[in-house]
Amino acid sequence: KAVRCYQCSSDTDTDGEDLCGAYHKFDKTKNIAIDCNDEDSHMPGTFCVKEVRQSPRGFVWDGRWRQVIRRCASVASTGVTGVCNWGVYENGVYWEECYCSDDSCNGATTISSNLVLPALLFVLTSLFLGTYGFK
Repeated sequence: KAVRCYQCSSDTDTDGEDLCGAYHKFDKTKNIAIDCNDEDSHMPGTFCVKEVRQSPRGFVWDGRWRQVIRRCASVASTGVTGVCNWGVYENGVYWEECYCSDDSCNGATTISSNLVLPALLFVLTSLFLGTYGFK
């Protein structure tokens, strides 16, 4: 059985609409999760992904521009699902990719918020140990 994912992009929203949840809460009643192996899927896959890009400064409602893409994915770039990768491009744009494997899971605001604290603790511990030369 194929996974069902939401499929939208804030780039294709018409003026004044925010159907993909770039600036407001994602409205599941205005979007339909599609079967990732169906012909309606832009990309076949076994996972769902939610991608976010956000500028450091801008001119939209909160002073920044934001792009959200929700789609099917065939491979999770992290090698695992239920986690998010994030970083900052050289031009200052923040990016985040969250992969999951349950039906409609890319409709969530955050895919696995219960993993944020352990991940943050791991990063801080690694930085601390690296800074103070513990081996």
